[in-house]
Amino acid sequence: MNSQRPAGSVTYCNSGRVVLVSGGAGGIGRAICAAFARSGAAVVSCDVSQPDPEQRVPDVTYLQGNVACESDCASVVEQTIVRHGALDVLVNNAAIQPPSSYQPLDLLAAESWQRMLDVNLSGYTFLAKHAVRQMLEQVSGVIVNISSAQGHRTARQVPAYGPIKAANLMQARQWGVEYARRGVRVVSVSPGAINTPLVRASLDVQGGGEQLASRHPLGRIGDPQEVAAAVLWLCSAAASFVTATDLAVDGGLGAFGAFADPYPPSS
Repeated sequence: MNSQRPAGSVTYCNSGRVVLVSGGAGGIGRAICAAFARSGAAVVSCDVSQPDPEQRVPDVTYLQGNVACESDCASVVEQTIVRHGALDVLVNNAAIQPPSSYQPLDLLAAESWQRMLDVNLSGYTFLAKHAVRQMLEQVSGVIVNISSAQGHRTARQVPAYGPIKAANLMQARQWGVEYARRGVRVVSVSPGAINTPLVRASLDVQGGGEQLASRHPLGRIGDPQEVAAAVLWLCSAAASFVTATDLAVDGGLGAFGAFADPYPPSS
């Protein structure tokens, strides 16, 4: 089975562009920051915590901020513009899925729901609201919402994350239509299971890492750099006719019907 990862990372030229990535201290966000930095962009990461020194990506500016707070979002956007004079790309990536959220709806704590809503939905809205103002002045810009395969399909005991990720898809579509004639493109990316701390934490709760990999027709979970490569393409001139739509980076998961038998682990 041809399920090997690509040898080496793919980059699309973003030289001279200014990129803001939320949740850039780790996981998919860190990979996106690194990919943009390699492609020649000026990269700013916004996260609630600073990464450990060994996890810092060279040439990335790290700002601390809570995306659930609109004033923090406005401040991060303003600091980015002051430092670099523009804002060309916003990647809405910061999201949480705490173990306490893996409950049937009737057992879901209000605190878990509200916290996920604040970070995963309001955070995307607040950052985009302030970023798009600068992009409209420039008459150019790209916003990417990192959604999820869970925004397209669901399972038991996940009453919060998937529905909110579905809203991230519709955010991108609505914003994309809203600003299509004003120079701003908006898209979303829906990863399948990716090797990140968030996914590993969910496996600690639910178990079944090998089974999860086997549910993807490619026979494995993805690497953060594979999501980053898709984001770079979407933000590049090569994708200039792409807006108000979603790109699945899911190893074929979306095409694999829930009624089908899982691939055997050894395939």
